[in-house]
Amino acid sequence: MQAAVLAEYGRPLLLENVSVPEPLVDEVLIEVLACGVCHSDLHIADGDLPGFRALTKQRVIPGHEVVGRVVRCGAGVTDLRAGDRIGVPWLYRACGGCEQCLEGNENLCRQSAAVTGMTVDGGYAQFMCANARYVVRIPDGLRDEEAAPLLCAGVTSYRALRKANVVAGQRVAVFGIGGLGHLAVQLARAMGAEVLALDLSEDKLALARELGASHAWNAADPEALKSLRKRGGVHAAVVTSAANAAYEAAVKVLRPNGTLCVVGLPTEPLKFHALALVSAEAHIVGSAVGTREDLRAVLELAAKGLVRCRVEVSPLSRVNDVLDAMRRGAIHGRMVLDPRR
Repeated sequence: MQAAVLAEYGRPLLLENVSVPEPLVDEVLIEVLACGVCHSDLHIADGDLPGFRALTKQRVIPGHEVVGRVVRCGAGVTDLRAGDRIGVPWLYRACGGCEQCLEGNENLCRQSAAVTGMTVDGGYAQFMCANARYVVRIPDGLRDEEAAPLLCAGVTSYRALRKANVVAGQRVAVFGIGGLGHLAVQLARAMGAEVLALDLSEDKLALARELGASHAWNAADPEALKSLRKRGGVHAAVVTSAANAAYEAAVKVLRPNGTLCVVGLPTEPLKFHALALVSAEAHIVGSAVGTREDLRAVLELAAKGLVRCRVEVSPLSRVNDVLDAMRRGAIHGRMVLDPRR
């Protein structure tokens, strides 16, 4: 089969012919129908985040937003069968028995968790294996390419909003209207919130308005933050941008008792004045992708038509062009690879 292999950090992925993997007893072999290209894939390929670099296995096949069809099941798999269409997310497997797993936070498992496309091979390939317990079924009404990015970008944005306890009538600011941000806008709207969007791109701001944002400002305009503060600040600020400046701005527009949602991953440490957090009794929450429960919730919203991912599909052979475009910030919405092309 053809696969894109990370052989050296910061270098193009290698398109190689490799053996089709054999599923273990608790795994299924799937034909990959679509695989989203996530910014985390770029961090893995470039090796610019020490935490990722320490975990990435040698000669890994990236890709963790995978929609595929079951080809063959391992001997211990009873809940799936050939022909089922499933999603394979970032969390390849967890231990199921540690405190985090038992508390319903399997995405925070530190015992024997594995990450698709980083510690085990992922979906930049024609076939891959998946742990049968940690996959989710894809609703019939969702196309492969639209469902794939929901398995990371969608669920990460959803969990951020859920952890911020967003409810109808609240104000939510989304900083960065890219692959995650345009989904965060829709998810916040689905929760009944008023959405306020900030980005440097006028095209992305226009997209935010189209998706239901009540206001959209250029983040470089000093009047933008003043406007947010005049409205009383925001209950939640979801930062999907990887720019430190976005986080600095987000802290300034929180209302008292507001929540900063950390989603985007700058390569440099975040810096805040403690007084800004203390004086507002502000909260900071991270969003580490999500659980299977979160995944099912996002897919259900999408199946109802409340969330739709803007996607562009590319053949697997163009994966390096896609990653280069992502480095330049030239992608609107989400890119998806089709290994069958």
